[in-house]
Amino acid sequence: MKRNHKFFSMLYVVLCLAFFYLPILVTMIFSFNSSKSLTRFTGFSLRWYQELMGNGEVIKAVYVSVTIAIIATVISTILGTVTAIGLSKSRKVVKELLLNINNIPILNPEIVTAISLMLLFSSLGFRKGYLTMLLAHIAFCTPYVITSVYPKVRALDPNLANAAMDLGATPFQALTKVIVPMIKEGIFAGALLAFTMSFDDFVISYFVSGNGVKNISIVVYNMTKRINPTINALSTIVIVVIVVVLLLSNLVPLIKKKAKKLNRRMVRVMSAILIVAVTAGLVKWGYVAGSAHVLKVYNAGEYMDLSLLEKFEKEYNCQIVYETFESNEMMYTKLSSGETYDVLIPSDYMIQRLIKEEYLQALDWKKLPNRKNLLRDVTNKSYDPGNRYSCPYFWGTVGILYDKTVVDPQDLKDGWNLLCNPKYKGNLYMYDSERDSFMIALKALGYSMNTTNMEEIQEAYQWLINQRDTMDPIYAGDDVIDNMISGNKALAVVYSGDASYIISENPNLDYFTPDQGTNIWYDAMVITKDCSEVDLAHEFINFMISDESALSNTEEVGYTSTVKSAYEEMKDGTYAGVSSYIPDISNPKNEIFAYQKPKIKQKFAELWTKVKAK
Repeated sequence: MKRNHKFFSMLYVVLCLAFFYLPILVTMIFSFNSSKSLTRFTGFSLRWYQELMGNGEVIKAVYVSVTIAIIATVISTILGTVTAIGLSKSRKVVKELLLNINNIPILNPEIVTAISLMLLFSSLGFRKGYLTMLLAHIAFCTPYVITSVYPKVRALDPNLANAAMDLGATPFQALTKVIVPMIKEGIFAGALLAFTMSFDDFVISYFVSGNGVKNISIVVYNMTKRINPTINALSTIVIVVIVVVLLLSNLVPLIKKKAKKLNRRMVRVMSAILIVAVTAGLVKWGYVAGSAHVLKVYNAGEYMDLSLLEKFEKEYNCQIVYETFESNEMMYTKLSSGETYDVLIPSDYMIQRLIKEEYLQALDWKKLPNRKNLLRDVTNKSYDPGNRYSCPYFWGTVGILYDKTVVDPQDLKDGWNLLCNPKYKGNLYMYDSERDSFMIALKALGYSMNTTNMEEIQEAYQWLINQRDTMDPIYAGDDVIDNMISGNKALAVVYSGDASYIISENPNLDYFTPDQGTNIWYDAMVITKDCSEVDLAHEFINFMISDESALSNTEEVGYTSTVKSAYEEMKDGTYAGVSSYIPDISNPKNEIFAYQKPKIKQKFAELWTKVKAK
């Protein structure tokens, strides 16, 4: 019995360790993969480490993450320790009140804290960037330090400080020579927790950052929009650094007695390096904020050839602050909170909303001589008749990606109802998007995807419920790209640009848009009403629709260009024969998403939550 007990105990430990560390091991292995695939190892290569080292955005993000984490840890540890000691000497009512207040940011959802801090900085007129991110990190790290230090302080003899002063110590000496050494375990634990919380934070950092300041979490999140194995390389380096730090933390105490002088010198050197690095960083971000010509561009993640930004900066002797958003709604939230940008690249329905709410200014098309390069098919659409406010950027459709070796060609005649065919149960990715999923259901039922008729919306909801129960689909995001390249499923709902890239990697796949109609979407460049560099903003838009820039952009991103020359070259070259690169505009049932009123949008959101609640 004892042997069995030991065996199962060991098995449990091994399984737990495998559960925690096997994903990390897989990440490290695939950081040396020679191909882009995140699921198939095709050969050993240092390719992604080379790309990582040459990625200036990642290097800047590492600097921001490390310096902010260190500074926030030092300041929050000092504030938290002093506050914990002060609380121990306070009255019971005050103590309990402050401890309860201290628990609020710990228990509060991060998104609430993030938006609150964003609104606070906006109302105070703070320019979002390095300083606002640092202040936010100090704010949310300090409560954790207080929570770690206070129990240690509370366990001390309350007369300890008085005894030290009776023996001749000053109040400061009593604090530093007596109190602090006795609670150092709590201080150290609080500091480690603060550093971890700061270095790891994404949600709060995302909302309070600006002017091109990004930490590692923000950059990695943006990189996940497309297949980008440099994430694995970055993760591996971080893991190795953590392991080295842990080893040193265990080895240092063993040699501490023999190397006190060396340790002191090392601390001084490291402190000097940190001060120089932080100062250089602040000067750098200050330079960006104070440059004569700074253009702030706000675009979706992984949606531009970043080398074009460098070319534009050199050509026009300016500084571009480039930021990315997760969704149109996220972009709108930051814009409505008071964040200022010069050029935005939103989608059709959001452009319509921004025009209605007077966030945009009309374009001066005389300043855009490259307008002659645009395809006629992408201009004068319902979201902006006459293109008074917007210049087309990319366009495409939503359709079905399918495996030609698995899906019967006859089944394609079912259109969107193919996604309800029991033959392909458990072999389907649905796009994890409320609006696109309801579009599919509404089109399958023969309704407009912009309907406001509650009966039609309810029918579409029931269609999605029946599909969920019949087909057991996986609701996926951008991870569908690598999964379909690897052939993990036979069917997937994808955007046409993603389909073009996937098919180029896996020729067994093809793409079609059902005859019942689909969403034909347009993303476009617009200039905000508060733009401080109107002429430079026009130069940027004109630069992006030049023949050379448009071709470079569509080659990098994979989506359909709105510029004639780039469109033709990609259609007949890289994506020759790939139907997804050529949006079908001949079908009268195809539609553009219109702006939804709040009540309708809320209704769709409620029903989509129920669909996914299984």
